Amino acid sequence: MNNLDLIVIVIYLIGLIAMGSIFSRLKNAKEMFAAGGKSPWWLSGLSSFMTTFSAGTFVIWGGISYRYGMVGVSILVVIGIAALFVGWFLAGKWKSFGYDSAAEFINDRFGKSLVRFYTFLQGIVGLFTMGGAVYALAVVVTALIPMPEGHIMADPATGNFSVTIASFIICILVIAITFGGGLWAVLMTDALQFIILTVSVLIVVPLILLKIGGPMELVTSSPAGFMNPVNGEFTWLFLAGWSIVFFFKLGGEWAYVQRFVCVPNERDAKKSTYLFGLLYIVSPLIWMIPPMAFRLIDDTANYEEAYILACQAVLPAGMLGLMVAAMCSATASMATTQLNVFAGAFTSEFYVRIFKPNATDKEIVQMGRLITLLLGGLIIAGAILIPFLGTYTGYILSSVAILTGPLIMPTIWGLYSKKIGLKSAWVVSLVSLAVGIIVKIGFQPGFWFTSVELLNPITEIFQNNERVADIILGTVFPFIMLLSIEIFSTQKDEGWQKVLNRKEKISREKEVKPSSFPAVLCGWATIAVAFIMIIISLIGSQKSWLIAGFSLLLFLLGVGILRLVKDENIMKNRI
Repeated sequence: MNNLDLIVIVIYLIGLIAMGSIFSRLKNAKEMFAAGGKSPWWLSGLSSFMTTFSAGTFVIWGGISYRYGMVGVSILVVIGIAALFVGWFLAGKWKSFGYDSAAEFINDRFGKSLVRFYTFLQGIVGLFTMGGAVYALAVVVTALIPMPEGHIMADPATGNFSVTIASFIICILVIAITFGGGLWAVLMTDALQFIILTVSVLIVVPLILLKIGGPMELVTSSPAGFMNPVNGEFTWLFLAGWSIVFFFKLGGEWAYVQRFVCVPNERDAKKSTYLFGLLYIVSPLIWMIPPMAFRLIDDTANYEEAYILACQAVLPAGMLGLMVAAMCSATASMATTQLNVFAGAFTSEFYVRIFKPNATDKEIVQMGRLITLLLGGLIIAGAILIPFLGTYTGYILSSVAILTGPLIMPTIWGLYSKKIGLKSAWVVSLVSLAVGIIVKIGFQPGFWFTSVELLNPITEIFQNNERVADIILGTVFPFIMLLSIEIFSTQKDEGWQKVLNRKEKISREKEVKPSSFPAVLCGWATIAVAFIMIIISLIGSQKSWLIAGFSLLLFLLGVGILRLVKDENIMKNRI
């Protein structure tokens, strides 16, 4: 990476913070944590897409695609299928109850104790995990930044830019975006990152295919089984289970619920989720071609660095910097989402409900920002500590599979069931969490269950099918518990009536209209990036025609967005 790349990275990241500052004059908690219910459906959908895609794309799924091929695409496609079912069954349901967050719903449906337990556990685990995403990306990015020997910011072990310093810088970026503009800033930066990353990848794909000799060379020269939809430990059974895990994750995890409730109505909540799902079904092949093709260039590379190394192999100066900047900010988008969600939950559930029930809107916003800073420390802690817990890929695959069901399934069940109550939700969460963690650890080599000779057949099955076993522990077990409660319980829980009363009250309120400002800002931001790319094409000597062509497409896209907004506003005024 040269000086032009570094300049582009700095300009891009400063621009993101500036975009976030535009929304700094937030009036109340609803605007800070739910965008005032005025987010356009397309903005919510793109943000959901980037929230899921960002951290995993380059490190986890890119690494799996490099090692196993098309199975990386298969895993992403089943997430898209899960999102479509979430849009059909859950997105509109969440919006219909009229709550501004999942925490508010859980408080009425089950009670204060459970929502505080979920807030603490999901907040701590979720934000800590985001630190791992930051660390993983820092490792990838710093591999491209060699430093002079003895430089104060160099890692003595590698001679490159310090991973710790890079992690800290990305964490500060996350906190700065969320602190200033709340959910609006998160939504807008997600949309811009989607545009930039899509354009960058569309440049990388033809260049990497040309470098290896064309698409057919990828098909014919890849290792055996590389083009199969399943491979290695990622079997058809895993894909089926993974889609079920993500149905519950996307349908009940607080970050995604936030996207359902920040739009004006149920129809928009469904449309945003359908957009999210379709993008996941259509785009994975394009996104995963670079690491798959890079396998033919270098089959000995660190698989978690394969994506960025593929980009480095073909992108000209300046464009590599833009790609790295977008990757950093895209990973940051996942963290900003989690940070905004749990800052809102801690603010409402602890500051407002316990310490200051009569707090003004200004005081709530100020406290929300202070809590944002404090929770940002958890992300920094995760960036430092997760490297000692094993590979980031393995950590994510296991934690998502085991924790999703116990922490989310009772909430989703409560959207439909009249019977499940506080005690049932507590039992399901605690028992399934305990069983999952104990069994997961117990069957690892050298731990307690492996020394019991009677359990040897089960140990062998577990260790040979670890991914599927994680899904069974985290999803099937809590589902059976919930189903048993539903069948044998005869009383209606009082929390069900509370949420029905809220739903009836909200149905009588006037529906807000989506804001057109995000589209205007997105249009101008796209035009600004187009001009950056034009400058890159004029300064750089490599592939300047290709960069200029894509900058023209970006410029036309930005102008098109602004024109659509203008026409829509004219139609509204006529009506």
